[in-house]
Amino acid sequence: MPAPRRTPWAERPFPGAAGGHPWQRCSPLWRGAWIAMLLWLPLVAAADAGSWPTPPASEEAPPQVSGPLQGGTADHTKFEELAGPFADGSEVTQACLGCHTETGKHFMQNIHWTWSFEDPNTGQQLGKKYLINNFCTNARGNEGMCTQCHAGYGWKDESFDFTDETKIDCLVCHETTGTYYKTPNSAGSPACSVMFEGKPPIDLAAAAQSVDLPQRANCGACHFMGGGGDNVKHGDLSSALKAPPRTLDVHMGVDGLNFACTACHVTNKHVWAGSRYNVVAKDTEGTGLPGQRTDVATCESCHGLAPHPVDSLAGFKLNDHVQSIACQTCHIPAFARGGVATVVDWDWRTAGRTRDGEGFHEEGYIQGNGEHRYTYKSIKGHFTYDEDIVPEYAWFDGQMVYTTIDTEFDPDAAVIEINGFTGSREDGRSRIWPFKRMHTWQPYDKGHGTLVYTHLWGEDDAAYWGNYDMAAAIEKGMADFGLDYSGEYGFIETLSWWPITHMVAPKAQALGCGDCHTPSNSRLASVAGIYLPGRDRNPWLDGIGTILVFGTLAGILIHALVRIFSKPKEAQH
Repeated sequence: MPAPRRTPWAERPFPGAAGGHPWQRCSPLWRGAWIAMLLWLPLVAAADAGSWPTPPASEEAPPQVSGPLQGGTADHTKFEELAGPFADGSEVTQACLGCHTETGKHFMQNIHWTWSFEDPNTGQQLGKKYLINNFCTNARGNEGMCTQCHAGYGWKDESFDFTDETKIDCLVCHETTGTYYKTPNSAGSPACSVMFEGKPPIDLAAAAQSVDLPQRANCGACHFMGGGGDNVKHGDLSSALKAPPRTLDVHMGVDGLNFACTACHVTNKHVWAGSRYNVVAKDTEGTGLPGQRTDVATCESCHGLAPHPVDSLAGFKLNDHVQSIACQTCHIPAFARGGVATVVDWDWRTAGRTRDGEGFHEEGYIQGNGEHRYTYKSIKGHFTYDEDIVPEYAWFDGQMVYTTIDTEFDPDAAVIEINGFTGSREDGRSRIWPFKRMHTWQPYDKGHGTLVYTHLWGEDDAAYWGNYDMAAAIEKGMADFGLDYSGEYGFIETLSWWPITHMVAPKAQALGCGDCHTPSNSRLASVAGIYLPGRDRNPWLDGIGTILVFGTLAGILIHALVRIFSKPKEAQH
């Protein structure tokens, strides 16, 4: 039977509704504060729905906005160089470089090409080229399959030449026909390669002549499909964002601003702003002239450090929250919205089961858009899906700390964080951020207490996908890179954390005060080290607050009575 769907966040009752109205469950101090504000500072109505940051709805979708670069100065259909025929994508690239002479040198500096990043703070060697994740585990050693999402041609092993400009794939980011696709760079086992058979041929000339600034579909071909399927990895990046309504994302909505990814991830010489390896958790600079900075992809770089109109006490307090609360915390009340679920649990322990010697898969989840999702595959194990998910919340300073292939840990540890993060209230650099929490059981080296490279894709007998021998797959995966392996593997629980920053809801659906400042079901119930009015109780503060509030009310009442009864009789007539 399909797994039951979680009630969408927009349909859930107001936090604290069970057992009485939230007002009744607030502390006296909190209720008193609201009484005082109502008496002394009547709130001005919020800005109308047409004001920033929620764009007005438009009848027709405008062209996608791709940052400061708009339009173009050339019609590529008129270039003889792009008329073809082309034998392969590399020939298209050579034609592109004939005019864009310096682009190859620029492009080779970005992480989409190198898959490599050295953290300047920790010195860790990061990037897809090296890291282990808790989805398909590792790209290294499986390049034949995984480099379908590399912005180049032909990377199937360690011999790939990263200095060859002709191997850059220009089309994957710039073609707009929607007919371009990539296949594995090596054959792989017949059990898996069969999925790529029967695809229609690509008209490379048509694709080359269609080039434009990158659209959401270009970026999404890889980023929406990270982790092995639609929205599997991030939770806030799915195919639903190809042409979303603004109720799903106010920035990308086709009936709103219709931003392409590069509107925020601005490029400078083909190096993009924004990285999961180097997150700006607290932007203290805000906007730059003429209103947009190109070095970061933060909310503040466009909206500034005081984004809420100060036309009420509420607006003033919301701006005060910006110092401690990430914009995403309030403005992304849930992720995995739009009908596309995300994977929240993956169990490699059950992989390798066969029927009559052949691998199989099972569908066991129907997501919001009606599509069926696999809940078991012989090559990967069991998956658990969810959607309309309330994030986890924690202090975050932007620093991620990874468990790499070299990291040793206690094999008896309850859980290993694949990518943990740091942050606290006291450091001055952190804010409370929303996260997706991903849980996995995955293989590790029991003897050395390290994670392992698993050889998944290949034509040989050790490739797990098709042969289902985990011991052989790990042994080859480690040996191929000269890594020490004890010969004994097991499975260990791992967690990974994914900062949520897409699927920004309209401001009318942003979190309200009562979602956090409530004694039960507070969004921030797990955030420790702070006193949160309404969520927390302190008898002394509650008592003092009650005395002050009712003392103030008594003073107002006495003052009014004195004025009434002290008026001359003639004034009363």
